[in-house]
Amino acid sequence: MSRTLKIIRWTPRILCILAILFISMFALDAFDSRYTLMQQLTAFAIHLVPSYFLIIFLVVSWRWELAGGIAFLVIGLGFTPFIWRHNFDMNHSFWITLSIVLMINLPFILTGGLFILSHFLHKKNSRALP
Repeated sequence: MSRTLKIIRWTPRILCILAILFISMFALDAFDSRYTLMQQLTAFAIHLVPSYFLIIFLVVSWRWELAGGIAFLVIGLGFTPFIWRHNFDMNHSFWITLSIVLMINLPFILTGGLFILSHFLHKKNSRALP
């Protein structure tokens, strides 16, 4: 496997892991001194539910790149209107909302596209080998 194919194969995996870690950071707001430790840990686990699903999609993508790529594209593009609406309603700023949407959704859109690209390049490369 050429160096370029290795880079294209590993980039979506690394990008996805970093994006999941970024999304998981938002669960840290569950820690509040007004609540007991058990309540805080429960809230933290609940706040991590999106990360659990993203990890499942990553595991699927690791084996079936095309299916995972499509799933991440759907996640990245599908949640855009909801994230846009929620943030625009909070700050009423086009540019702030756009930057938030890009920070949250763009990594998953790129991950999906790179998984799909990796799938087709890997498929093409395996057919080219005797």
